[in-house]
Amino acid sequence: MTDFSGSLDVGSSMDHLAIQILAFVKANPGWAIFVIGLTAFGESFAFLSLLFPGTAILIAAGTLISEGILNPLPTVVAGIAGAVLGDLVSFWLGQRFGPLLPKIWPFRRNPERLTRGISFFECYGVSGVFIGRFFGPLRAVVPLAAGMMHMSPSRFYTANVLSAVVWVPALVVFGDLLTRSLG
Repeated sequence: MTDFSGSLDVGSSMDHLAIQILAFVKANPGWAIFVIGLTAFGESFAFLSLLFPGTAILIAAGTLISEGILNPLPTVVAGIAGAVLGDLVSFWLGQRFGPLLPKIWPFRRNPERLTRGISFFECYGVSGVFIGRFFGPLRAVVPLAAGMMHMSPSRFYTANVLSAVVWVPALVVFGDLLTRSLG
């Protein structure tokens, strides 16, 4: 059995939240699909991503797959759906409220986060939406920037879905392989 308290630094409130979520999933596998989807949504949604330990939870979901607690296919599908929805909402917010975003938390306090996301998107465009998924600080703001910069929705949706289809399985498989190699 995996002891999540040893795999994460309990000193951080983020890590403590991740441990609690994983303990809940382990004790209640029937809720796993919902929790994994919500986790991927939180990690991909612009404002929650900065506060949410979604990557750690998705990697740890792989350990629960290794232990036979979670079924791989529904876990990955739920993660992909949550990730796609999180970015879609962020993109929509960027389209709808773009000029207001620099004036609200967290960008009012840390304007460089949004500025970096916009610069990254301007430099890489649709590829930036795909690549941004794999880098925590960018994952939170590139969909917003794409919406703010009026990216074509069809191009955004394509990059969003394709990146989620690669990102979620990569994290889950990494956790599964890590557990198998240590076990």
